[in-house]
Amino acid sequence: MASSGFLQAAVLLLAVQLLCVGAAEADQETGTVIPAESRPCVDCHAFEFMQRALQDLKKTAFNLDARTETLVLRVERRALCDCMPTNSLR
Repeated sequence: MASSGFLQAAVLLLAVQLLCVGAAEADQETGTVIPAESRPCVDCHAFEFMQRALQDLKKTAFNLDARTETLVLRVERRALCDCMPTNSLR
């Protein structure tokens, strides 16, 4: 009796697996397939990604450069104003 229960469970699991595989294949068939010739290769995607990353780094470096220059000018102006007496600035 125990073997018939095991057999029923095995058949049930097999049926569920077949249904899952059939459903997965049906999903793949309904989608559109893009031919490999028209898809960009992985190297092209990596190159584009690296190009964008480099552009972002350049922008960030430029912004940091400009900000640093502004801060240095502020410090120099503050130091200059601290050195000069206030009555000579007028």
